[in-house]
Amino acid sequence: MADCDAFIAAPSEEALERCTREQLLKIAEHFSIVVGDKRLKENIKGENKDIVTAEVKAERTEQLFHRLHLHIDHRLRATDVLQITEHSLQSHESCAEEELIQTYIQKLLMMNYRARYITNKEISGPQHTQQRHTDSPEDESDIFESMNLSNKGTSQSDLIHPMDVQMAVFHCADALLKQLMVTKLSQCQFALPLLVPDPDTRQIEFPLWTFRQINKSWKMRNTSNQIISQTQPTYRAQTPMVFFFRFGTVSSSKSQLMNRLINEKHNTFFHRNCPGSSRSRVLMDGVVEISWFCPSGSDDDNFTECVAFCNLHGDAGEHEKQLQILTHMSSVNVVLLPQLQRNDRNMITLQNLYKDSKPLICVLTEDESTIIETRKGKYKIGLKNRNQLEVSEELRRAINDCLSESSHTFRLEDVSKHSDIRVDEDDDDNCKRGREAAQKMMSLLKKKDLTEIKESFLPHQGKLWHQWSQKNRELHQPRGDEGEMEMKKLRQQQHESDISEFMKIFIKEMNSNIDHKMFLLRWLRILLDEHTSADLSALHNKYDEKWSTVLKSKDDNDKSEQLTSEFERISEEIEASVFGVVHIMREMAQIYESCSSVKRNKKDLQVHFSSLPSLAAQMMISGFPLELMDGDAAHVPVIWISAVLDQLIQKLGDQRVFVLSVLGLRGSGKSTMMNAMFGLQSAVSAGRSTRGAFMQLIRVSDEMKTLMNTDYILVVDTEGLRAPELSGRSTRHHDNELATFVVGLGDLTLINIFGENPSEMQDVLQIVVQAFMRMKKVRLNPSCVFVHQNVWDVTAGERNMERMRRLLEKLDVMTRLAAEEEDSDAECFSDVIRFDVQRDVKYFSQLWEGSPPMAPPNPNYSENIQDLKETIITYVSKSDGTRLKDFRVRINDLWEALLNERFVFSFRNSLEISAYRKLETEYRKWSWSLRSAMMETENKLHNQIENEAIYEIEETGLKIELKKTREEVEKSMSEFFEKHRYKYILIQWKTSFEIKIKDLQENIVRETQRRLNEVLQQRDLKKEIDAQRIHHENTLCEKSKELALKLRDRTTDEETLKKEFDVFWEQSVKMIIRDTPTIRDIDIMRDVREILSDSYKSVSVDHWREKISLLSVQSYSEYVRVKRSSEFTGALRNVHRLVNEMYGLILSKEDEAQIRSFITDVVQQTDRMIQTFNISKMGYNISCLQQITDYIRARVTQHEEGRVRYVFKNEFFMDLVLSICERANKKITDQHTLFRENHDPVIYVEKKREEYYSVFQKYCHGAASAAMFGQIICQKLKELIELSVYKRTARDLAGEIRSNCESLNRNRSHLEKYILKRLAEEEDFDKYMNYIKTPRDHFKSFIRDEVSRYITDQFRVSVLPKMKENIKLLEQKIMRAAHQSTDRVQENRDESTERDVGLWLKSFTQQISDDLIFSEEHLSGVKHDDVDDINLLEDVIKRELPTIMSEISRRLNTESFPLKLDYKFRPDGVLIDHFCQCCWVQCPFCGATCTNTTEDHPGDHSVTFHRVTGVNGHFYRGTTNLCINICTSDVASDQCFYPDGSDDRVLYREYRRAGGVYEKWSITPDLSEQIYWKWFVCRFQRDLEKYYEKTFERIGEIPEEWRTYTKHEALESLEKNF
Repeated sequence: MADCDAFIAAPSEEALERCTREQLLKIAEHFSIVVGDKRLKENIKGENKDIVTAEVKAERTEQLFHRLHLHIDHRLRATDVLQITEHSLQSHESCAEEELIQTYIQKLLMMNYRARYITNKEISGPQHTQQRHTDSPEDESDIFESMNLSNKGTSQSDLIHPMDVQMAVFHCADALLKQLMVTKLSQCQFALPLLVPDPDTRQIEFPLWTFRQINKSWKMRNTSNQIISQTQPTYRAQTPMVFFFRFGTVSSSKSQLMNRLINEKHNTFFHRNCPGSSRSRVLMDGVVEISWFCPSGSDDDNFTECVAFCNLHGDAGEHEKQLQILTHMSSVNVVLLPQLQRNDRNMITLQNLYKDSKPLICVLTEDESTIIETRKGKYKIGLKNRNQLEVSEELRRAINDCLSESSHTFRLEDVSKHSDIRVDEDDDDNCKRGREAAQKMMSLLKKKDLTEIKESFLPHQGKLWHQWSQKNRELHQPRGDEGEMEMKKLRQQQHESDISEFMKIFIKEMNSNIDHKMFLLRWLRILLDEHTSADLSALHNKYDEKWSTVLKSKDDNDKSEQLTSEFERISEEIEASVFGVVHIMREMAQIYESCSSVKRNKKDLQVHFSSLPSLAAQMMISGFPLELMDGDAAHVPVIWISAVLDQLIQKLGDQRVFVLSVLGLRGSGKSTMMNAMFGLQSAVSAGRSTRGAFMQLIRVSDEMKTLMNTDYILVVDTEGLRAPELSGRSTRHHDNELATFVVGLGDLTLINIFGENPSEMQDVLQIVVQAFMRMKKVRLNPSCVFVHQNVWDVTAGERNMERMRRLLEKLDVMTRLAAEEEDSDAECFSDVIRFDVQRDVKYFSQLWEGSPPMAPPNPNYSENIQDLKETIITYVSKSDGTRLKDFRVRINDLWEALLNERFVFSFRNSLEISAYRKLETEYRKWSWSLRSAMMETENKLHNQIENEAIYEIEETGLKIELKKTREEVEKSMSEFFEKHRYKYILIQWKTSFEIKIKDLQENIVRETQRRLNEVLQQRDLKKEIDAQRIHHENTLCEKSKELALKLRDRTTDEETLKKEFDVFWEQSVKMIIRDTPTIRDIDIMRDVREILSDSYKSVSVDHWREKISLLSVQSYSEYVRVKRSSEFTGALRNVHRLVNEMYGLILSKEDEAQIRSFITDVVQQTDRMIQTFNISKMGYNISCLQQITDYIRARVTQHEEGRVRYVFKNEFFMDLVLSICERANKKITDQHTLFRENHDPVIYVEKKREEYYSVFQKYCHGAASAAMFGQIICQKLKELIELSVYKRTARDLAGEIRSNCESLNRNRSHLEKYILKRLAEEEDFDKYMNYIKTPRDHFKSFIRDEVSRYITDQFRVSVLPKMKENIKLLEQKIMRAAHQSTDRVQENRDESTERDVGLWLKSFTQQISDDLIFSEEHLSGVKHDDVDDINLLEDVIKRELPTIMSEISRRLNTESFPLKLDYKFRPDGVLIDHFCQCCWVQCPFCGATCTNTTEDHPGDHSVTFHRVTGVNGHFYRGTTNLCINICTSDVASDQCFYPDGSDDRVLYREYRRAGGVYEKWSITPDLSEQIYWKWFVCRFQRDLEKYYEKTFERIGEIPEEWRTYTKHEALESLEKNF
C-alpha cells in the first residue's frame, strides 16, 4: 500500500501509475470519487489535476499576500486608512511592492482611477531592462538566441496584477472599509465585485453591504418623449441585466468588448491590454463584476434605459455556481467562444442556454462572419479579422433588440436569495445587529405620513426648538421683547415632550459596543434614505414643474401669486419630509439641552441625560460628522456642542486640532472636494445638499504628529451659500452669518469657487471682514486659500493671476472702507484674513473626464486635490494648533458675538454698508425735521391753549400742521433715492424707510397730542392763579390812571408827581398783600420729614439725625429682613426672627443688584412725576411730596410681594423717600422760586412799579387814551415776548448742540468715552466714584455741564444771535398783527356792531396767539372804552415795541438764560431724554454699565469696555485684598469665583451657571490690556483702599507693568476701545 499512501500524501501521475486496482479504489474512497470501474484511473487523474491546481493557487495566493505585506486574518480598518499618514501626502505612478496597497488606497480615496495602473518600481523602471552582453564575435551571434524566439526566457510572472492589488485589499478590508472602497470604485466608474470566491475556501460571497451606499442617476425619455430623471440605490434598482462570460481560452478580450458598449473612453472593466496587466492574475478567476450603463437622455446614448452589465472572469466552465446564478438572473446572455468541439463538456451548458427562451448572443472569436440571427432571440457574431467598432455596434444593436423583447429585470438585492453563497451582511454579527435595530426603528415609521414623521417622532427639535432659537436671537437685539421667560417656557415644554419609542431604541442601541454603533448609524442612513427617497423624488419633480409654471406665469400677477404660494407649500413639504441620521442626532441634542436647561432628567429617558454627549463624542472619534450649526433653525446648539467637546476631551485628552473650514456657493463642489481629499462621507440625507455646518475629525498618525504639530484636523463643512430654495428666508443674512462663523472658527478656510471668476465670493468676504472688525472682543486670526473648481484651461493660473490681483485690490479698497466705518486700522484684506495671492490660489481641473453620468473623475482633479492637501499640511505644520478646550471657547465666543452682531449680516458687501450708513445719516436729518416742526407746532398750540383760543387737540389737526414738513421730507427722500450715486443699492431700502418715516410721524403726532392734552388739563387749575395776578396788575393800572387824571391839571412837577405816585403805590401794595397772602419760601426736607414722622414715630431719633443717601450705599443688608416663612411655626419662628434681628440678613449679589435696580427705577419714575407737577407754573404744595411718598410706598409694597426672600425695614422706605427728595430738592426749589417771582404779589408787583410809573407820567402829561392803551399792551407783551424767545431758542439749541457739540453728536458709547476722558483730565476721585456707583446721574450731570458749557462758550457766537433773530421775528409778527387788525376794523366798521377797540383787540390777540400766551383776559381789568383812535393805537405799538425789544435784548446774558428756560423746552432735558432712556444695569463683576440703548431690553446685558473688578470693590475670597483681574480676562480663564459669597464654586468661563444676575450678562473673553482702568487703579490706589477699606496687596498686588502706564496712554486706549 506504499504507492497508495505515497499518492495520498503527495498526489502525482507517477505514483498513480504504480497503483493496483485495490489501491485505486482506496484512493477513490479517500477522495470521495464516485465512478464506474472502466474510467476509474482517468477520473482519479482528473480529480488529481484539480487538487494540484488548488494547491498551486493557495500557494500563489499566500505568496501574493506576503509580497503585499497583507494577511487575510489581519483586517485593514477604515479608521486607519482615513488618517493622515506619510503615504497620504505622496502621489506616485509607481512604487515599491510594500507600498502598493497604501498607494492604491490613497489614490482610490481621492477618486483617481489611475489607482488601478500603479506599477512596481523594481520592474517598471528603465534601469531594470534586462541586458545580456556577450564577448563573442559578431559572426558567432545567433538571432534565435539573441531575440529569444524560443518559448523560454523571462515572463511577466514577476508582476503583481493591478486587479490582484484591488482584490487583496478587498479581501483584507473590514466591512466599513470594504464599503468605502466599493463606493469609491463606483465613483471612478469602475466595475464592482458582485460575486467573490474566498481565496482559501473558494466559497462564493455576495458583498451586498458594499453596495448599500451607492446610488445611480440617469435620464431617459418617457412615453410622452419627455426627459425624466431617476436616482436609485443600486441594490434596489430594477433594470435589465446583460451577462457576459466565456468558455475556454479566447483570443479577444471580453472585458474590452464590454467597455466599448458601456464607455469606450474608459476601462470600466480591467482587461489584458490595460497598463500594468499581466498573465499572473491570482484573485480574479471566478469573480463576477457588475457595472451599470446610465443614459443621459440624449439621442446618442448606447442604450435608452439603465442597463446592468455583469462580467464573469475566467473560464465559465470552471465556475458553475456563478454561471448558474447569473444566467438565471440575466435579461440577455452574451458568451465568448473559441472553436469548440461538439463533445466539449461546455456544449451541454450552451445547448441548454440556446434552447431557453432567454436571449443568447454568441460571440465567436475564431469566426469572421457578421451578425446573424439564427432564431428569434439567438444571435452569433464573428470577431476574427473584423473591425472592433463594427463588432461593438452590431453587438449593441443585438442587445437592444433583445432588451426590447424581454421584460425580465434584475435586482441586485435578489442575488442574496440564491443558496450556497454567503451574504456578507448575514455573516457579520455587528452588521446584522445594526440592521435588526435599524429595521426595528423603521418599523415604527410604516404607514406614517412622511411630512409628519419628524413632528411625531422627533418633537424636541421642531417648532419649540425653532421658536427658542428665534427668541434667543431676539434677546441679543434691542427690541424690547421680554423673551427670556418665554425661552424658559419653551425649554420646559421641550422637556415635557415625550421621547418617542423610535428615539428610545436609538439611545439604547447607541449605548452598545462601538462597532455595533457604527453599523447602526450606517443602516439607519441607508434605510431612512430608502424610506424617504421615493416621496422626496416625487416632491422634487412636483417642485420643478411648479417652478417652471411660476416662471411662465410671471406676467399674470394673480396667477403668479397663487402659484408662488403653492410653490412655497411644496418647499415646506420637502423640508418636512427630509429625514436622516442628522435629525435623530439633533433630537438627542435637544433632549440634552432641554434637560440641561431645567436641570433634571426626563422621566422616560432610560439613561441620565448627561451620558448623551458621550455618545456623540464617540461618533466623532469614529469618523462620523456632527452637526455644529442646525441648518434648519440656523442656530448653534451651544450647550450640546460644548458638552460633546467636553466628552471628546475626556476621551482623547485636550488634543491639538487644526480647524479647516470650507466655504463656497451652492453646487461649487465643496463636499466632493473634501470627500476626495480626506475620504469624508457627507453628513446629508437623500433629497438635499448639506445644510448648516458639520464638524468631522481626521486623525493624524503617530509618526506625523511631530511633523504636523497637531493630533487631528477638524474639518468644518458648510451648506452652499446663495441656495435658491432659501431665497425667501433672509438668505443673505443667513449666508453672511454662516460664512463669518466658519471663517472665524477655521485656522484655514478653503474658499471654493466654481469657475475662473472669483468675484462671486467677494461680497460675502467683504461682510466677513467687516464683521470681524466689529467683533473686536473675539480674537480671530484666520487664513484663506482660494480654490477655483472646473477650470478648463491649463494656463488659467497665469491668465487669472491678473484677475485675482484685481479682486484683491477691490477687497483691499472695501477693507479700508469698512475700516473707516468701524474705526479699525486695517489697511488691506490680509490684515484681517491672512492671504498671499501668489501662494494661496489654486486652480482645479473639471471634475469629470467627459459628460456625466458615465464620465469618470478627471485624474488631473485628483492631482489638484493632492497639491491642495500638501498646501494644507504646510499650513498645519506652521500652526501651533488649537486645543479642544480653546476650540470650545472659540465656538461659544464667536456664536455669542454673531448673535450680538446683526447689523452687517443684512448687507451684500461693504459698499452696501457704506450706502446704508449714508441713508441713516439722512434719516436722522429727516426725523429731526419732523420733530423740529412738531416742536414748533406744539409751542404754537401751547400758546393758544394758554390763550384759551382752543379747547381740544385733535390728531387730524396735528397731521395737517405737519403736512408741509412731511411733504418736504418726502421730496427730499425721493431725491435722495433717485439721485444719489449709490441709488441702485439704496433702492432696496426705499420702502422700509418710507414706512419708518410714516411710523415716526404717527408717533410724534401721538406724543404731541398727549402732552398738549396734559396742558389743557392744567390750564383750568392755572387759570385762577393767573387771573388773580392779572387782576392785581390791571387794578394798579386803573388806579394809577385815575390818580394821574386828578393830578393832570394840578401839577406837572416831576418831583411832586413822583411823591404822589409813591404814596399811592405803597398804599395799593398794602391792600394787595392784605387781600392776598404772600408766597413763602419752602423747605422740602422739613416737609418730607413731617410727612414721614406721622407714620414712623417708632423709628429711633438717631436715625432721623443720620444723613444717609440710599442711592450710594454699598450694601442693603441692614435695610432688610427675611420674609416670614410658612416653614417656621410657633417658637421656631421666634428663634428665626431673633437670629435675623441679631445678625441681619446677608444679601446675595443678585439681591443687591435687584434692590439697586428697583431703586433706580423708582428714582426715574419720581423724576417724571415731579416734572408733571409743573411747579414753575402751578406753585409748590406739600401734596406733591405726599404723592411722591405714596407712590414710593406702593412700589415698595409691590416689590416685597414679588418673588423676593426679604422684606424692607421701615428705615429703608424712610431713607428712600428722604434720598429721592434730597435729590429733587434743588429742582423743586428752583421751580418754586420761578413761580414765586411770577406770582407773589410783593415780588411781581414791585417788578411792575417802573412800568406803571411810566404810564402814570404819560397820563399826567395828557397822553391820549389810545396812546396809553398801546403802551399798556406793549408792557404786557414784554414778559411774554421774553418767555417766547427763550422757548424758541431752547428748541433750536437742542438740535444745534446735538450736531455741533463733540461729546454729544453721536451715541451713548461715544458720550461715555468723553466722560472718561474728562474724568481722567480732572483726576477727581469723588467724581469717579459717582460715575462708577451712579452712572445715570453722572451722565445727566455731564450732559447738563456740556450744555451749560456750550451755551456759555457759544453765547455770543450762536445763542445770542439766535435769540435776537427770534426777537426780530416776533417784533415783525406783532407789528403785522397790529396793522392787519387796524385794517380789519376799518373794513368792518360799517357792518360790525362791536366797538372799534374791542374788534381790534380781538383780532390782534388771535393773530399773535400762535407765538405768545396773550389773550383779551390779560387786559380784562384795564378800561379802554375811551380809546377811539385805532390808527394811533397801532402807531404807539409800532413806536414802543422796538424799545421793548431792545430792552429784552440788553437783558440777555449767560447767567439768566438757563434760569428763564421752560422746563419742557430745556435743551439739556431734551438731550438727557435722548441719551439716558437706555439700560443702566451694571456688570456683576466690574460694575461697567450695559450699553444697550433700550430700557428693559430683551436678551443679555453687554458692555464694550469692562474694568478691573477691584474698582467695583471686588476682593479675593478669604482676604481683604482687592481684585486686580478684569472680568473679560477672567471668563477666558479656568479660575473660579463664589457667587454672592456662597460656597458654590463656579468657573469664570461658565459664569452663567451662577444664575441670577450672572446669567443675564454676556461677557466675551478678551485679553486686551484695558490700560485706562489699570492707570486709574494705580493713580487712585490709596483712595480706593480707603473707600473700600481693603488693600491692593499680596494676591491683589498691582503688577509693576501697570505703573508704567501714563495718563496719555490711558486716554489713547479710550480711542481704541470706543
